[in-house]
Amino acid sequence: MKIDARPISAEAFAPYGTLIDAAINVPRLNFAVPVENGRVDARANLCIVRPPVISLPFTIDVMERHAFSTQAFFPLDTAQYLVVVAQGGDTPDLATLTAFTVSGSLGISYACGTWHIGMAVLEKPCGMAMLVHEDGGARDTDYLPITPVVIR
Repeated sequence: MKIDARPISAEAFAPYGTLIDAAINVPRLNFAVPVENGRVDARANLCIVRPPVISLPFTIDVMERHAFSTQAFFPLDTAQYLVVVAQGGDTPDLATLTAFTVSGSLGISYACGTWHIGMAVLEKPCGMAMLVHEDGGARDTDYLPITPVVIR
């Protein structure tokens, strides 16, 4: 299976989460995205990640989800990145698999349970702030192998 990555828009990403637009010209944007935590013992983890740099075409064969927490990413250095998402319950529905290219001026927040690939940047190394709720247990992140898909 092969799919084409397309530029992200708030409307196209809405079934999977929320787009965060830093270009909004206000001194402070409160409650920019829903932040959800479905486990009492899980704590907010705000961390800095440095995703791998990839080029297209790129083959994916594993997806992940955070069943009990939203997960937000925001680039700290401007770089374009790739987001690949799918709907589904206990397994990703590959019929809904969608790939987006995202400008380094935009952040994203996955809704609870959204299947996605690990973050990957397209142009150059980039640090990203990430917020997710975790308790250190096995259900922080569910991983599932999938039939390989080429993202172009």
